Amino acid sequence: MDDGSTDATPKLIREKCHQDPCYRGLVFSRNFGHQLALSAGLVHAKGTEAVFIIDGDLQDPPELLADFYAHYRQGYDVVYGVRRNRKESWPLKTAYSLFYRFQNRVANIDIPLDAGDFSLLSRRTVDVLCQLPEESRFLRGMRAWIGFRQLGVEYQRDERQKGETKYPFKQLLKLAYNGLFNFSEFPIKLIFWLGLSAISFGVVYIVYVVLKKIIYQTVPEGFTTLIIAIIFFSGVQLFSLGLIGEYIVRIFFQVKNRPLYIVQETISHDTAAASMKPEDATRTLRDN
Repeated sequence: MDDGSTDATPKLIREKCHQDPCYRGLVFSRNFGHQLALSAGLVHAKGTEAVFIIDGDLQDPPELLADFYAHYRQGYDVVYGVRRNRKESWPLKTAYSLFYRFQNRVANIDIPLDAGDFSLLSRRTVDVLCQLPEESRFLRGMRAWIGFRQLGVEYQRDERQKGETKYPFKQLLKLAYNGLFNFSEFPIKLIFWLGLSAISFGVVYIVYVVLKKIIYQTVPEGFTTLIIAIIFFSGVQLFSLGLIGEYIVRIFFQVKNRPLYIVQETISHDTAAASMKPEDATRTLRDN
């Protein structure tokens, strides 16, 4: 899968497919994102008994395919890698660890800790995943949601072999949002508890004011008290609107029913650089 790269990747894919009929390539018309690139690969991986998902940076060891396949032959539909150690900077590792544990705590399904997209999926698992037309995709969560027999295999994650990551912090944050809002009711429930806390605070403050008026014949005065109350309740309202907005924006993009991605070229041994027909160029998960 070439997700709209700007280097010589499409050329190298063509050369590899031309040399070896075992390889096929897909080139997006632009960058649509990591999760959609993986999803497109699953859709186009036809005629296989299982699909092995791996990123091109070689941080995940390809040699684990043999171990994954051995577990698959034992009856597991999903065999995924569990990162025992990461080679990123400690702030990034800490952020990853905290997010995975927080997500596992609040998710409405059991999403394995420290597991990425590196996995081996059975044919029926791939077919089910391709039937899920979600626009904001979080594959490792969707993989856990579908069920079947699943097994995690620990491994040592290496440093990136070459080049620089094309996955900036903004994309990582988007992926984390998709994982949180697509598989958890926590944000909506948080709004309820924030509202309940604000009401409780208001009731307590009213009781305090009434008692002070009855006992001391005075009431709290001052600009500071008023400003604190306005800032607190305004903050709760804006935060709640932001959380609701995250759900609404996902509904907005989903109901537009646009293609999830556009394939510019399909590359195989026979064609080496065959362009897709116009009617096939918008093939998406929704068509499967």
